Amino acid sequence: MMDQNEQAYHYQVILRAIRAIDAADGAQLSLGELAAKVHMSPAHFQRLFSQWVGVSPKRYQQYLVLGHAKSLLGNRFTTLETAGSLGLSGTGRLHDLFVRWEAMTPGQYAQKGAGLTIMFGWFDSAFGRVLAMGTPKGLCGMAFAAEIGETAAMDDLTSRWPNAGFVENSEGISMWLNAALAQQGQVSLHLLGAPFQIKVWEALLRIPSGHVTTYSEIAIAIQSPKAVRAVGTAVGRNPVSWLIPCHRALRKSGALGGYHWGLPVKRAMLAWEAARLDNGAP
Repeated sequence: MMDQNEQAYHYQVILRAIRAIDAADGAQLSLGELAAKVHMSPAHFQRLFSQWVGVSPKRYQQYLVLGHAKSLLGNRFTTLETAGSLGLSGTGRLHDLFVRWEAMTPGQYAQKGAGLTIMFGWFDSAFGRVLAMGTPKGLCGMAFAAEIGETAAMDDLTSRWPNAGFVENSEGISMWLNAALAQQGQVSLHLLGAPFQIKVWEALLRIPSGHVTTYSEIAIAIQSPKAVRAVGTAVGRNPVSWLIPCHRALRKSGALGGYHWGLPVKRAMLAWEAARLDNGAP
């Protein structure tokens, strides 16, 4: 099992691999060629990929190409009516992860965090540095900083609850954060959002790992079929990335759409999940 420092290092290699694959313009790179692009020996590169995602670099290339999202939409499209319900009113199981959640009331949301003390801490993950935030009731934020930088990630999350108090306390949230990253164990969520946003985030929780859906499908699932643009905005405002899987939402065309923490992070997440599913991981 890799520790978080190793995961963060591996993610930087994956980012370089994505750039090399894009630059190849559809040509399949050999193990030696791809290893050279990321300045590693073929043996080391092969071992890193096997540890990070469980498949070889050669096989993993198919998950990193720009057209991979479109193939996911064709082969692993999730209709949310049949994906199972995980209403935000109690508990639910996501594979080996037991999730307990609570959503703030509209009145509490309108106060913009007044009276709340929000703990925060920085952690390493399989997708680079992650900023985690939580109240005594559970995680309320996960932001990935590999593309936008740590300062921007901190400014982004703190601006969502401008009237809250923030205190650094990694220990207070590490158990939940580690469970969320590993997708194993128990985690509590404390969702701070407007009622419409909460509905969208609830729908996202119903998309299985390794599968995708569309913004329009989410709009249908929350009984607002004409609100596709508003759904896209709410998806982008999801404060608990990865655990609430906004990266699994695509455009109907198969295009990636946006991703609040940077499209390379979204591509890496989708590729990681698809490769693990094909390799028999939960």
